[in-house]
Amino acid sequence: MSDTFTLAGKTFNSRLIIGTGKYRSYDEMQAAHKASGAEMVTVAVNRVPLDRATESFLDYLDSSMQILPNTAGCYDAEHAIRTARLAREALETDWIKLEVIGDPVTLLPDNEQTLEAARILIKEGFIVLPYFSDDLIMAKKLLDAGCPAVMPLAAPIGSGMGVQNPSNLRIMREQLPDATIIVDAGVGVPSDAAIAMELGADAILM
Repeated sequence: MSDTFTLAGKTFNSRLIIGTGKYRSYDEMQAAHKASGAEMVTVAVNRVPLDRATESFLDYLDSSMQILPNTAGCYDAEHAIRTARLAREALETDWIKLEVIGDPVTLLPDNEQTLEAARILIKEGFIVLPYFSDDLIMAKKLLDAGCPAVMPLAAPIGSGMGVQNPSNLRIMREQLPDATIIVDAGVGVPSDAAIAMELGADAILM
């Protein structure tokens, strides 16, 4: 593909960011990553032995992929900040997918805590990619804080419900024509990704 995607100064040939959860085996995960063509993979810091004392999915990641640690499982800014710092030390990357969850049932984000954490982490030199509700005003605040991209949800994490509020993503694209928008969470089938891209998303995480 000649169409490339640039984020925080790094160029990717794929607009797909892939995860590491819910595979039946590490070999299956490895095969899925290879088949996807994705060049960036997100890793839940709170779910992996970062000291490498025991085998984990980290041992099965392609070394050429950009690792994007995430703060899944954090419910306040303080915990998310602490997790990001740990990820930087253990995985040797300044990139962080910032998640601050506000509700344990739906896993919907706490936008205010996310913004608070983003501001602090950016001052510490992190490349912050924040997961948040599909809210234009919050997107503007996160971009103003220094986030190189914003990651609005399509639907609740793990729901596979697809894009539930297409008008919100369309408005976000129209009002933020120069912003990098990565649709995160809720993508269940290929057509969901296609819809998100048609609405103007620059990339998809699933």
